[in-house]
Amino acid sequence: MSKYTTGELAKLCGVSVRTVQYYDNREILIPSELSEGGRRLYSEKDLETMQTICFLKDLGLSLNTIAELIKSDNSKEVIKLIFEEQEKMLKDEIETRRLSLQKIETLRRILENDENISVKSIKNVAKIMEQKKEIKKLHLTLLLSAIPIEIIEWASIVLWIKTGIWWVCALYTILCIPYAVFVSKYYFKRVAYICPQCHETFKPKLKEAFWANHTPRTRKLTCPCCKRKGFCIEIYQKERD
Repeated sequence: MSKYTTGELAKLCGVSVRTVQYYDNREILIPSELSEGGRRLYSEKDLETMQTICFLKDLGLSLNTIAELIKSDNSKEVIKLIFEEQEKMLKDEIETRRLSLQKIETLRRILENDENISVKSIKNVAKIMEQKKEIKKLHLTLLLSAIPIEIIEWASIVLWIKTGIWWVCALYTILCIPYAVFVSKYYFKRVAYICPQCHETFKPKLKEAFWANHTPRTRKLTCPCCKRKGFCIEIYQKERD
């Protein structure tokens, strides 16, 4: 089994010799044995403990807390939990920074291509990007709710074709009307639209929104502010009760 001197342990862990000696004096990391000449010797297990101490210190834990963790009976479980929480936090931070970078890159491209862009336009682009994830979740929710409806509908059509029993399909179509109304109300309570001309955000009337021509991210509406009729950009904006 490998043995490490104070200097070797310090080098492997990226700390100073004084730090290793200080941890020994504080009884946070006591060497496994001493040589005949009185030199501290550390084992592989001591190396692992030292690396753990350094990592916990980098996470901002105090030496007193680290000492208690190292000495506790369930230290492995506690440290594992800390690592898992830190991993989750770092992943969240990476995702936040990735979205921020994406936003900066998009806004930079817009500014490079349009010298006359307004502050409102920049805010709208930022708003659209921030709401992109929520809009996707809303679309997915509606899609999943519609799958069983579609399956039953096609089954009734097949039944009609094969047996000539048409009334099942007709009855099911009538019963689907309340579902369509409910889904439409649910959806349009959770979205709003940005007018590309005056950059105002608005919520259209249900009837207009339901029958309007649309794409996955836009809908042809009349802006209540500037009265322009055209495709407006859809964003997530839940209506307050």
